[in-house]
Amino acid sequence: MPRFAQRQFICLSDNYGVLLKDEVTQTVLAIDVPDAAPYLQELRETGWRLTHILITHHHWDHVQGLSALKEATGARVIGPALSRDKIQDLDDVVEDGDVLDLGGTRVEALATPGHTLDQISWYFPEGRIAHTGDTLFSLGCGRVFEGDMEMMWASLARLLRHLPDETVIYCGHEYTQSNARFALAMDPDNAALRQRAQEVDRLRAEHLPTLPTTMAREKAANPFLRSGDPALAARLGLAGASPAEVFAKLRSAKDTF
Repeated sequence: MPRFAQRQFICLSDNYGVLLKDEVTQTVLAIDVPDAAPYLQELRETGWRLTHILITHHHWDHVQGLSALKEATGARVIGPALSRDKIQDLDDVVEDGDVLDLGGTRVEALATPGHTLDQISWYFPEGRIAHTGDTLFSLGCGRVFEGDMEMMWASLARLLRHLPDETVIYCGHEYTQSNARFALAMDPDNAALRQRAQEVDRLRAEHLPTLPTTMAREKAANPFLRSGDPALAARLGLAGASPAEVFAKLRSAKDTF
């Protein structure tokens, strides 16, 4: 039996809500709250009792339902220390590298800034599950708003180093199909990418989610994670360039794609 029961559901238009239940400790966690109503519906359907809410970053489409969900459930809210003054209803804050014990459930806080300065990715080592917020998407990555390109690449490189291949990856948005179109334009000879893009088109045609993904699949097909691949660098006209330089060119191209 898997350690964690997992529920994912659409909030707003393309945000995802995620609930995780540790079957050993009975800890139930929500990650980000774009809208409280879908969470409350899932909790009613499952009969789960929400114990904790983890926040990845301060953007409104990740926190606007937080107050209502906290009030309805009494769950304890944990988020990035850098946004203690931006996110209402925080009970506890974390710094990079903090390891939490939430009723016996181990959670690691990994700072992955770039999209925002406060962005935290949450990793559950006992379940091999991570939520990367708006840092890493399937076949893509978040737009760089508050940090810079070098910072964002460092965050992605950290996830590459820290998360095992089998890690199940959740993230903030259903952007995979548009990400796939860009990825194919940059890396058209990648067989793993072509196969993934076909799968994504099929899933979306059937109105099914493309997430969660896995770290192994993203390593093989996500061009942003492949910024250190000399073959991709050469294709982009950047032979000999650093991975950070390759990433910057990819991200800049995606911004205007």
